Amino acid sequence: MERVLKHKFGVGDAVYFTASNVARPAASGAYEVIRQLPTEGDDCQYRIKSSTEAFERVAKESQLVGVA
Repeated sequence: MERVLKHKFGVGDAVYFTASNVARPAASGAYEVIRQLPTEGDDCQYRIKSSTEAFERVAKESQLVGVA
């Protein structure tokens, strides 16, 4: 039986992206959740966008922290 994961963040939520890739370092500051994506393994995924970058990123839920 497949386990259904529930997304922690919704579209429009502000989050901090906690992991960066050496090849493409992440901008600091808050990101906005643009879209919820299908899960990958045991982790929900999101498309996120920083106001300081011209592109969107894909991030796993384990890489995101909610902005208080």
